[in-house]
Amino acid sequence: MSKSKQRWHDWRGAVAGSLVVIAIALSGILAPWITPYNPEKADFSVALKPPSAKHWMGTDSLGRDLLSRTLFGIRVALETSLIAIAAGLILGTPLGLISGFGCGWFDRILMVFVDSILAFPYILLAIALITILGAGELAIILAIGIWTAPTYIRLVRSLALSIRETEYVIAAKSIGCTRGRILLSHVAPQCVTAIIIHTTFQVPRAILLESSLSFLGLGLQPPKASLGGLVEAGRTYLHLAPHISMGPGIVILLIVLGFNMAGDTLRDALDPRLVKR
Repeated sequence: MSKSKQRWHDWRGAVAGSLVVIAIALSGILAPWITPYNPEKADFSVALKPPSAKHWMGTDSLGRDLLSRTLFGIRVALETSLIAIAAGLILGTPLGLISGFGCGWFDRILMVFVDSILAFPYILLAIALITILGAGELAIILAIGIWTAPTYIRLVRSLALSIRETEYVIAAKSIGCTRGRILLSHVAPQCVTAIIIHTTFQVPRAILLESSLSFLGLGLQPPKASLGGLVEAGRTYLHLAPHISMGPGIVILLIVLGFNMAGDTLRDALDPRLVKR
């Protein structure tokens, strides 16, 4: 196999997954301008209509266009998930660096806290937080962010623990470099690749969590559209109008599959332990 064919073979999963993610993300970002109908406007004269040339994904029990509502649901899912993951990354990365670079008492206290959070099933933890804070987009962002931050703390801490024993870090210490300079100049750059790969897997998990909470009625409240809420809305009409749940469910599947394909390929390509020589 030629080098060009081998290169394409190695990266085709990332390309396919990235194309799916980009297409769905663009449809969500451009939703206010490309939706054919008002996603919240009811029209009982066309309620429960199957997919047609006029309504590509059909209509729901109130006659609202499902394509328009699905596009806005994608927008909500990506917005809440990315904001929450960004918050978890910004909070978790510096804490993981400090914890893994020799702060004994801080490391012990932080790990007890992290292990306590990760010991709970994340869906139960999110439900408990939303019960306290009240249902809504802000509550979902906080729930996902609180669940995401400990995963970044543990990842970056484990990397910092291994990097601090390397020769170049020991040499930097010997010439009098401060701990902060070593963290920023030598340790943090070595964590970037692992953080990028980890994030590609966290995004679909966050979207699944947001969809699960919306399915349970704890997410964005009607008449606002969310992917999980759309799937739940069609549960009552599965025998009469299965298209109500099927379309948003397929979109969730494609988002998760696309991110996982891209993440798997990036991990295989960027992790030196997995590269085939």
